[in-house]
Amino acid sequence: MSEVQDPVLRSVELSRTATGHYIARNAAGAELAFGQGEGLLSPVELLLAAIAGCSAIDVDTATSRSTEPSEFRVEATGRKIVEENGANRLEDLHLSFHLSFPDDAGGRKAAGMVERLVALSHDKYCTVSRTVEHGSAVGHDITVGLDGTSGDAR
Repeated sequence: MSEVQDPVLRSVELSRTATGHYIARNAAGAELAFGQGEGLLSPVELLLAAIAGCSAIDVDTATSRSTEPSEFRVEATGRKIVEENGANRLEDLHLSFHLSFPDDAGGRKAAGMVERLVALSHDKYCTVSRTVEHGSAVGHDITVGLDGTSGDAR
């Protein structure tokens, strides 16, 4: 199998606004507040939203060429488990698509595409769920400083 790497690096920057409250910002300046507390999505919920959103975009982009949906919801679920060593992770990840279209030619065309589009998103196009399923190492580097001194990259 031949792989081609897209040269565009994807990135977000996270800033702390208060204990347990953060803002993620992309290069275009879009922002999303999240964290722990009332009215905030948790990081785990953001992961579920990313999985659902990635497939939703794939399905929505194709079906909306035929008609606008009258209902378009995707529910993402997963169970948090704690392994014997105390490490946390999710398992049993699942997407439930709830879609409706007008009862006309465009709606019937769109409805007829959904099953294939969901499968294509899962098997080929959704970068988020494919990365989760494939597994990708998460590296890190650290820069720590004290006020008034330069940081020490590690």
